[in-house]
Amino acid sequence: MPNPALRHVMTASLAAIGALALSLTATPAQAATPLDYAALGDSYSAGSGVLPVDLTNLLCLRSTANYPHVIAFRTGARLKDVSCGAARTKDFTQAQYPAVAPQVNALDAGTDLVTLTIGGNDNGTFINAVTACAAAGVLSGGRGSPCKDSNGTSFDDQIDASTYPALKAALGSVRAKAPDARVAVLGYPWITPATADLACFAKLPVASGDVPYLRGIQAHLNAVVRRAAEESGSAYVDFSQASEGHDACKPVGTRWIEPLLFGNSVVPVHPNALGERRMADQAMDVLGLG
Repeated sequence: MPNPALRHVMTASLAAIGALALSLTATPAQAATPLDYAALGDSYSAGSGVLPVDLTNLLCLRSTANYPHVIAFRTGARLKDVSCGAARTKDFTQAQYPAVAPQVNALDAGTDLVTLTIGGNDNGTFINAVTACAAAGVLSGGRGSPCKDSNGTSFDDQIDASTYPALKAALGSVRAKAPDARVAVLGYPWITPATADLACFAKLPVASGDVPYLRGIQAHLNAVVRRAAEESGSAYVDFSQASEGHDACKPVGTRWIEPLLFGNSVVPVHPNALGERRMADQAMDVLGLG
């Protein structure tokens, strides 16, 4: 019969062995709760022109292959996608259409992650600049810088005077509705190359001197978006390097943005499916999600 001290040691050892066996056979802990993810923004967020179309709201021309859906699929997040083609910053807090609620209504105190692309439609910056420069390019036969000569700094002035404060207000409304969420603001991938060539003119009929002018307007917009994002405590997803060489003038399979002419989308000068996937890649990298 073992003495009391030995009996105590044996009992403790058996208990330890039992605990170890239980730990090896117990059911693993449940996986972490999926992220509550809300996607806001304009047509670059919505993936307008990319198939398949989200049939739940045809007004917004939203794709189920846009970058928010790609991120949600890869991370297992619970996605609430309210991005909408043609959205402006005001549509974060106002109804864009009678059947389309303010975008921040998708947010609440439990939202974990928010992504968005916004600002390009304010003042009609993208559509007005692209159409003005394309029209001027056709009339000039691709020579000179007629768009820059006619418009000067007007687009840049509007970005500073109007778009920047509107971005600050929109991001403030996001923070107010989802104070604990991680917010990522995506910039716009390059639409034009750094310099023009004849092959580019056939797809994007902008005069040679206006290609860098148009790119400069986009660079200015992205800089303002970045500034507003950082001042609101949001992450900024930069495409200035990642999208270089993937502009609308590049061939299919290389370009992320569809051209104005002879493209493969009903919505020109917008990301294609490859572009949406690459936007997801970059956003996930910045957020450390993948």
